[in-house]
Amino acid sequence: MGKQPVKLKAVVYALSPFQQKIMTGLWKDLPEKIHHKVSENWISTILLLAPVIGTYSYAQHFQEQEKLEHRF
Repeated sequence: MGKQPVKLKAVVYALSPFQQKIMTGLWKDLPEKIHHKVSENWISTILLLAPVIGTYSYAQHFQEQEKLEHRF
């Protein structure tokens, strides 16, 4: 039960610097794709963004009140 060396082959993928059309599919109709995603999932978007925006605005308001408290 000796150890036998195993030959591994490495596969390297690279993009050609001369081929510029690799990622055009990502940017094609981008505003339409964003509108479609938001209109399909608007309730999830609101439920995600409302707590984040609320927490951020509360923290900003608290920080401003704390700064103003030491003014007088």
